[in-house]
Amino acid sequence: MTSEWNGADAAHRYGATLLEGDLVRFRALEDADLPDLVRWWRDPEWAVLQQIIVRPRPADSVVEMFRSWSKSDGSGEVGFSVVDRMSGTLVGHVTLFGAKLPVRAATLAVMIGSEHVGQGFGTDAVRLLTDYGFREMGLNRIEIQVHAFNDRARAVYAKTGYRVEGVRREATFHDGRFHDEVIMSALARDWSSRSTGATPEPPDAAVRGSSRGGNESVAGGRARGR
Repeated sequence: MTSEWNGADAAHRYGATLLEGDLVRFRALEDADLPDLVRWWRDPEWAVLQQIIVRPRPADSVVEMFRSWSKSDGSGEVGFSVVDRMSGTLVGHVTLFGAKLPVRAATLAVMIGSEHVGQGFGTDAVRLLTDYGFREMGLNRIEIQVHAFNDRARAVYAKTGYRVEGVRREATFHDGRFHDEVIMSALARDWSSRSTGATPEPPDAAVRGSSRGGNESVAGGRARGR
């Protein structure tokens, strides 16, 4: 996954690519991001893929939720705004949360805005955040929980390198019936880092991925406590 640094130049090269993927770049949350993040989060068409219960929430509470997820003030949690690497346009938000010693395991959550789905941003964001978690946070395991009916998101995670571990039967409820939830994970020892020159995967179809507390928001996992 990594090679030994033989000087400051190697450290600079690592730092230069740590928050940049092929299509996206991670940066800190800015106030100007919040209107779009709130709009995407409150859209019921996508909320059904990323939230345990679809219900309207006041804009102010959603703003505070994203601010909280983006503090990155603990060793086991990070949150970034996701921007198009070329244009700088905001396209989504990602988090890793819940990591604690000694197990060093975290849950990944990613949300790509509806108008930016299908352009490869979700796939690249998942790959970049997973790489960051293993290489910079020292994680050993990263988990995603995704509704079983969200076949597009599951395909993206599988292409990125996540493996199905099991199914939580009838763990979520939408449209008058129960649905299964799929648990997928990646381990540090199995991860093929971007630095190894792995072949890029096809663009995401419509990712929403992992909620905090449930984990979905590329159009795929369930969002933290979301």
